Amino acid sequence: MTDPSHSAVASTEQAAAAARICDAVAGFIRGKSDVIELSVNCLLAEGHLLLDDVPGVGKTSLARALSHALGVGWHRIQFTPDVLPSDITGVSVYNQGTGGFEFHPGPIFASVILADEINRATPRTQSALLEAMEERQVTVDGETRPLPSPFIVIATQNPVDMAGTYPLPEAQLDRFLMRSSIGYPDQGTEISVVTDHHHGARVSEVQAAIDAGGVRWLIDSAARVNVEADVIDYIVRLVAATRDFPGVALGASPRGSVGLLRAARARALMKGRGYVTPGDIQALAAPVLAHRIILDVDGQARGATGASVIGELVATVPAPQPA
Repeated sequence: MTDPSHSAVASTEQAAAAARICDAVAGFIRGKSDVIELSVNCLLAEGHLLLDDVPGVGKTSLARALSHALGVGWHRIQFTPDVLPSDITGVSVYNQGTGGFEFHPGPIFASVILADEINRATPRTQSALLEAMEERQVTVDGETRPLPSPFIVIATQNPVDMAGTYPLPEAQLDRFLMRSSIGYPDQGTEISVVTDHHHGARVSEVQAAIDAGGVRWLIDSAARVNVEADVIDYIVRLVAATRDFPGVALGASPRGSVGLLRAARARALMKGRGYVTPGDIQALAAPVLAHRIILDVDGQARGATGASVIGELVATVPAPQPA
């Protein structure tokens, strides 16, 4: 790895703006700074976030608090087995007065989308999100309509062994830039949460730390963060190694490589750097790549997980060193 000192260091104003977003959310979501930072990182990389957790740990509150901190609109889509694709994207309704059809937009038309319990919907309905997540647009009755900018889907899913759940299709999983979990709070944090609730604290009281234009400025700035050729080579080697790892039936695709690059750029910006380091890659490898790995029977029998595979590869795949 060449010495990055020649790269223009990202403006402290940009890093400070990202920090203000995190602080605004952390004012309501207590004790989960790592998940909050990952959410903002995902947003600035123009990705989507999948949260695996049991009910009641703050997944909905995280999405709502993020939307308030960004000063943008949000919608919650509660997925159930009877939800149809049109319930998400919207429908065209005939207007007798005008003699024509009028489009009634669905809840997908918002900057922050909480796709709650996404794995309770049928695969057909889950797939209705694919175009929105990948292309940031919705096509209904042959007409394509753009979605707001910025746009992020924060989806939650219950453990797959719970009744009434459907596993997410591989194509759907691959559209999520990152996968993480919130987890139960520690005792001190839970006391703080209960106390705040007792005193009437509401997520709607989270103050905007930025506006939509400011978020787009941060997204554009992250896309311009410098990445040296040897760091790109490191990303490709790390992702390629998932495809040959013992016990893995299907490794990460090139979309995983591109996603890891985008996420690393956004993380560097949040850290106040104008360049990506191998440390950025290593810190984000598990959230970005683990859910893209499918284990074979032998891997499952050994108790391996996508996260454990990534952990081994991060420890063994040589990273570029400063010149």
